[in-house]
Amino acid sequence: MAVPGLQLADLSIGQSFPNFSSQSTDPQSAEPPTEKIHEIGKCREWRFEVAFNTTVEVKLLKGTAEIFGTELPTGHKFTFTGCKSAIYTWSGCTLSVTGTPTVEYTSEETPMTSYTNLHFALEKLRGAASELPSKQGPRVMIIGPEDAGKTSLVKILTAYAVRQGRMPCVVNLDPKEGMLSLPGTLSATSFSTIMDVEEHFGSSPTSGPSPVPVKLPLVYYYGLASPEANAPLYRALVSRMALAVSSRLSEEDGSRVSGCIIDTSGIASYDVISHAVSEFSVDTLVVVGSERLYSDMVRRFEGREAASGVTVVKLAKSGGCVDREEAFLKQARETAIREYFFGEPKRTLSPYTLTVGLNEVNLWRVGEASPLISGVLPIGTEDTQPLLVKTTPTSLLQHSVAAVLHAEMGDAVEVLAESSVMGFVYIASVDDQKHYMKVLAPVPGRLPPKPLVVSSFPEPTASLVG
Repeated sequence: MAVPGLQLADLSIGQSFPNFSSQSTDPQSAEPPTEKIHEIGKCREWRFEVAFNTTVEVKLLKGTAEIFGTELPTGHKFTFTGCKSAIYTWSGCTLSVTGTPTVEYTSEETPMTSYTNLHFALEKLRGAASELPSKQGPRVMIIGPEDAGKTSLVKILTAYAVRQGRMPCVVNLDPKEGMLSLPGTLSATSFSTIMDVEEHFGSSPTSGPSPVPVKLPLVYYYGLASPEANAPLYRALVSRMALAVSSRLSEEDGSRVSGCIIDTSGIASYDVISHAVSEFSVDTLVVVGSERLYSDMVRRFEGREAASGVTVVKLAKSGGCVDREEAFLKQARETAIREYFFGEPKRTLSPYTLTVGLNEVNLWRVGEASPLISGVLPIGTEDTQPLLVKTTPTSLLQHSVAAVLHAEMGDAVEVLAESSVMGFVYIASVDDQKHYMKVLAPVPGRLPPKPLVVSSFPEPTASLVG
């Protein structure tokens, strides 16, 4: 039975699930957390890291402070787990910290002044756009190597724009980290209210209570970690996303003036960058933490192609940016999937178990590039890598996440590949002999008769159930 008008957030409806605790600890053996008071001087940054399975509570006692541009209210307690973050103060502040971070220190050297100058330059462009109805607001794309602070800069620019009364459209083109969605997706949404500093706008929206207004993103499923893993599919999704964002910016004057801010993958090739710049009509290209990349982008966009109208800006990498090991990233992906179905300690949810016949499922898998085949193609021959491949449900799909598409069963593969995501289901088990599978879904009832897409990324996780 179809669910009319189902959106991404609609697939997050659930009930209280108080017995779920995949990371519980024994209260008898846990030591009471200690509280420390930190005095942070003006224009300094307190940086901290919190491991998974542990929590740290932070409260602003006096002064002013912000997390990636979002201002902290005095006296409110924020809880952090499994994160690497920083709190900056322009005028000095006093923090109360309960718990023991894995790493913590105060830094006097930060790039916040240059980040703020970039914000004011963008505001100047927005001001010019507000005076001319035919002029577009800034379209900014952040590029750089992995772990250079690109996403942190996107958060800062977004938060500062919202504090100025703007409503920028934020686009995530990095499939390794989902923005308001699961990893393996590309997403976009308009920000007009503050971000949840505890979640860092990384989690999928749910129907549970939230301290800040929920943002509902437009999501496309890519299902691979690298843009080059299926370049035809990635380029198609970038083009489709750019069309949707341009349509959004043209519909409302506030969106047109505010423009868009685009986050990118740290392992994107120059061809991928050029394609995104062209499709989104980017006018400001910000390079973070790479002199060589900056030089190459200047030659490409301000040299031979000066008529492109793209301004290339170089920013230094923050000393607070640290390399995130693969184990940390994998744990973050598993946590994002778990929270989508079960919520988190403050907002617990309970998914529903559905039994689906294998003959009722229209299942597709994202086509992955074969290095062996692509490496032996004759020069000038295009790689005919498929966008999606029709597949049969087997036990190998157990513990995988499948995307439910806004498409019909009989649609062509090109239509399926560019269809937006309705929501996600978790394949708990597959019985090949009895020809059925059990899935976890955030809503009750039958699974909508829509195509499903799976991939090898995010990697299957058995820790979600059982």
